[in-house]
Parts: sequence; C-alpha cells; structure tokens
Amino acid sequence: MTESKTLPLRSQVPIDETWDLESIFQTPEDWEAAGEELTGYIPKLAAYQGKLKDPQTLLAYLTLAETAGILAGKYQNYASNYYSVDTTNQKNGARLGQIRSLGSRLGAATAFFEPEIMAVGLDVVEGWVNSTSELEFFGHALDKLRRKQAHVRSGEVEEVLAMASDPFSGPSGTYSAINNADLAFKPAVSSSGESLEVGQASLGALITNPDRETRRTAWESYSDGYLAFKNTFASTYISSIKQDVFNVRTRGYESSLHANMEPDGIPVEVYHNLLDVFKKNLSIWHRYWRLRREILSLETFHVYDIKAPLSEAKPVVPFKQAVDWISEGLAPLGEDVVNVIRRGCLVERWVDRVRNKGKRQGAFSSGTHGTNPFIMMSYDDSLFSLSTLAHELGHSIHSYYSRLNQPYLYGRYTLFEAEVASNFTQAVVRDYLLRTQPDRDFQIALIEEAMSNFHRYFFIMPTLARFELETHTRAEQGKPLSADIMNGMMADLFKEGYGDEVVDDRDRTGVTWAQFSHLYRNFYVYKYTTGISGAHTLAKPILAGDEEAVKRYHGFLKAGGSRYPIDNLKMTGVDLTTPGPVESAFEYLTSLVDRLEELFS
Repeated sequence: MTESKTLPLRSQVPIDETWDLESIFQTPEDWEAAGEELTGYIPKLAAYQGKLKDPQTLLAYLTLAETAGILAGKYQNYASNYYSVDTTNQKNGARLGQIRSLGSRLGAATAFFEPEIMAVGLDVVEGWVNSTSELEFFGHALDKLRRKQAHVRSGEVEEVLAMASDPFSGPSGTYSAINNADLAFKPAVSSSGESLEVGQASLGALITNPDRETRRTAWESYSDGYLAFKNTFASTYISSIKQDVFNVRTRGYESSLHANMEPDGIPVEVYHNLLDVFKKNLSIWHRYWRLRREILSLETFHVYDIKAPLSEAKPVVPFKQAVDWISEGLAPLGEDVVNVIRRGCLVERWVDRVRNKGKRQGAFSSGTHGTNPFIMMSYDDSLFSLSTLAHELGHSIHSYYSRLNQPYLYGRYTLFEAEVASNFTQAVVRDYLLRTQPDRDFQIALIEEAMSNFHRYFFIMPTLARFELETHTRAEQGKPLSADIMNGMMADLFKEGYGDEVVDDRDRTGVTWAQFSHLYRNFYVYKYTTGISGAHTLAKPILAGDEEAVKRYHGFLKAGGSRYPIDNLKMTGVDLTTPGPVESAFEYLTSLVDRLEELFS
C-alpha cells in the first residue's frame, strides 16, 4: 500500500497565511453593493456622449470616470483574487462572470470617449490642457491618443468592440477553468512507492525533489495531463490568436506584434533583437545542461533533471526569514522601502502563501487604487519560494509607489516595465545572499535557484516568444493551426534549445505551450526576458553604491504610467531598444555557470 500526500481544502488552511481581501470589502454583501453602485455609474458616464465640447466638461467626465474606475478595480480585484485561490468554489466562479459582464458594460458605456476627443480635435484638446491647470495631468494620455489615432474607430464601432470584450474573454476563461479546476493528473510515485499528488500548487516541489523517480513521474504526469486535452487546449488558444488577428484587421495594424507594441511606444525591433541574441547564445544553455549531467553523474539528461538538486543540503527558509533577507537585500533602496515590505508581509497580510486544493498555478501581484498590492503564491520554505516572493514583491512595491504618486489615470504601469522591477528585486536579493552566506551548500543552492529563474525567464519565455510569433504569423497568413502542428513547432524549438545535451521527448516538450496562461495575454512572455535583462543592467550601479542610481530607480517606481516605458527605463540608464542589456544578461548567466563549475571542481 502506498501513502498519499494531498493538499488541504481552502476551508482548512490557517487564515494568517492568506491574504486580507476583507480589507477591500468586509463581506460578500458589501461587494454586491459595490456592483450595484458601479452599475449606477454606467448611465452617468454614457450621458457625457456628445457633450465633451469644453475643458470643464472634459474635466468633469475624467473625474467621474476616475471614481468609477477605482470602484471597478476594487470590485474586480476582490472577485478575481477569491477565484484564484479556490477555483473549485462555484460562488467564486460566478463572481468572476459578474465582473466580466459588468466590465464589458462599463467599457461599452465609455467607448465613445476616444473617438469623440479625436472628433473635437487633438490640437483643440491640447489647448485645453495647456490653458487649464486641472487638466495638465491629461497631457501624456493625450499624446498616447495621438499615437493610436489611426487605429481608433468610430464611436459606434468602439462601443461594439467594447461590448465584445465579455464574450471574447471566453478562450482565456475556458483555459483557466480547465487548467486550474478541472484538469487532473495521475499521482507521482517515488522510488519507495509513495504516492504524491500532482497539482498546480505542488508541481514545483516535485520537480525539484532529489528522488529522480519522483521527478520523472511528476513531470510525465503533468505533461500527459495536458496531452490528454491537447485538442481542447488548442481550440481555446487558436480562438485567442484569431481574436488577436481580428483586432489587427479591425484597427488596421501591420501585425499582431505591432498592435501589441505600438500603443506603448515600443519598437518591434526590441522583440526581434531579443530573439536574435537569444538564438546566438543557446550554446551557453547547452553548456549548462552538460555541466548538470556531469555533476549529477547521469548517463543521460532529461527535462525532469533540469531542476534536480545538485546538493543534498537543501536550505530551509521559513517565510519570516525570507522577509528578513529580502528586506536586508533591498536596504540600499532606503528605509521607507524596507518598512513598506515588512508591514505588507508581516502585518497587513498582502501575501496569500498557503498551498491548497484548487489554488491556481504560479504566482502574481494583484491590486488597484484603493487596495493593497496583494501577492498570490504557494510558499514551501525553499530558496525557490524566497525568490518568487522577492519577484512578486518587486511588482507590489512598484504598484505601491506608482499608486501613491500618480493619479488613477497613470497608476498602472506597462507589463514591459513591470518585469524589470520584479527581476531587479530578485537580482539584488540574490547578490546580497551570495555575499553574506558563504556556506558552500548554500551557495550551490542559491546558484541553482538563480539558474532556475534564468531557465524560466531566459530560456522558456523566449522559446515561447518564438512560438507565439510563429503561431500569430501563420494565422495572419491564413495558414492552418492545430494541436499537432503547434506541438511540432514547440518541439522543434525546444530541440534547438536543448541541443544534443537533453533527451528529446517530443510529445511532452511539444505540449509546453498549453501549460502557460501567459500566451492568452498577447505577446506578454517576451517581457520577462527584456525584464530580467533590464533588471540586471539597472542593478549594477545600485549594487556598486551609486546613490544617483538609487534616486533614478525611485523615480522609475513612482512614474507609474505617466511616461512611455522605453523613456522611463532610459531615464534609469537602461536602453532596451539596443541588444546591449540582453547581451549583458547572458554575460551574467555565463558567470553563474562558471561559478557553479568552480564549486564542483
């Protein structure tokens, strides 16, 4: 008989390891009341259609839209966060449907705004902004409207497109329901016969287990779970791609890539530079696979060996210790940043860290104006979890200072900038631990964590970025897509990335695309790679004690969405329009491999 380890139900977990969503709305009834209040704003906002003819009316509309927007953000955040930690709860799923429906109606009611502003004349509105002090804040938003003027349609068309956002959320909603609630995996089995539950919240611990049979059966079970539903996942993803192509053709962009990057002022060359540098440096990854195989004394090296521990010693890092080390690592940023982190993690319950059934995979930071910058993750007392916490705190600190210093209109920064802040936090905390924890086993474990992080953001994500570009290009050209076609494309890309150093399990590596909800966000995955590149470039002068660099970084955190992301990063000394930051990050990656090799020499 085998022993089975299972995850607890959400109702069984300790409250101090969960986030404090009651700080948004104390009860579900308060949330329902907020929905009714928000519904009341819809006709009030729609009533401004055809009336934006003077600066005072424009200001009144923007003020009302801000009030409604803040409430909508809180309404959405409460429901979506509850769903994320228990996707099996039907009430949580129903709330998610409510926010999507109401969000669609709110979008339809305000869809007239951009076409009407353009009809008035952007030069006229610019005159209002320059002559009315209360409208000065609208200057950057107006410039963004100029940038996308050619792609904004009539008020009627924009209203229809906004109304379509609810049914168009079908593919991502279906993916989430299957992936996080319905998809079941066969248990992993250890070499001693112990049965181990495979789930989104437990996979990370299983594939880093020292027992090879545990890793093999967990990875194969996880991959096979997706293969069993490959056609269903393909259908949802292909529908999502077609929506992107629909947007391209409706709005007149050159391609899906252009449609994603142009509104934020990011040249498409950033994407292509990244992929070019990545392909040129694949030999570094081949060297790393080979080194791991030698250290582990394996005849053959498989995908499930990539995160096998290289040392029997596995540092145990309780949550409180992780918060202490992260705080100490970020000390160069100043006392205020450290105090915010400690208060958020240890007093205000920003972090939902418990592991339970139905909790969605991965980790994220989530919040809006008027809420805490919450974090969802599954903390397991490992260095990997410490790193994940640091990453998400990077997002949350970014959000905290953005919302504190910017109006609602600019409280949200772009995803392009977001991954710089998150990876910056990981980089400086890792540097701190490398300097202060000299124990050989700890150093090995720390470099393993770093390589695991780079593996995800500097190998998996750019590989997915290549896949995403290929699938969208095929769709734009009218070429067929199917589960088998996409699995073949993905398998070929991983074969190139693994070279001759990793055993080619085409079916299982080929279905990797189905395991990432990120692909439903339209050219998002590449931002992890540019983010980790920008982060390490940004960290260098700060770690060297450059006080001016610290001030520039504080300016970056506080800017929110008030500047274009490329410009905001250039002000910190990071220019991602050139290959330099990506090449520099590969140099850092090489140094980690060198250091690991020395530790085992």
